Amino acid sequence: MIPSKLEVRIISEVMINEQIRDKEVRVVSESGEQLGIMSAKEAMKMAEEAGADLIKIAPTAKPPVCKIMDFGKYRYELSRREKEAKKKQRVIEVKEVRLSPNIDTNDLNTKVNMARKFLSKGDKVKVTLRFKGRELAHVNTSKAILDEFVELLSDIAVVDKPAKLEGRSMVMFLAEKR
Repeated sequence: MIPSKLEVRIISEVMINEQIRDKEVRVVSESGEQLGIMSAKEAMKMAEEAGADLIKIAPTAKPPVCKIMDFGKYRYELSRREKEAKKKQRVIEVKEVRLSPNIDTNDLNTKVNMARKFLSKGDKVKVTLRFKGRELAHVNTSKAILDEFVELLSDIAVVDKPAKLEGRSMVMFLAEKR
């Protein structure tokens, strides 16, 4: 069976040609000029005469907006727009820095420098203070370590989520200052 030009096709929920069953549609030419409001049948005839497809580009509008153009070209333009949008997106990663309650100042400074590097790249930082054994009895004094960590990074970071005890660890999130 050879597919005809007026074959019914559904690709990514876009209605074309015979799928458009609205009584009236607003028609736009391939060059972008408004051709006015007319019946769907008239618009189909105009598209056939132009040797193109009738594509419903704004189904929620009153009346729906249809454009006369080649469907392959339309699909290509959509995929290009989607690719451009993906290029501009930035995925924010969460990097983790682990501390212990009996950390020394030089070790803390090393961890601060790591966090500074992550923040400068645009990532969020999850600071985890892990407790082992009897260290859990001194949670209140250990919060000062997280406060000092934030103070050392106060020039480039803000607290996204404050310190919270979750099981055997205290977790805090930092984000880059804007």
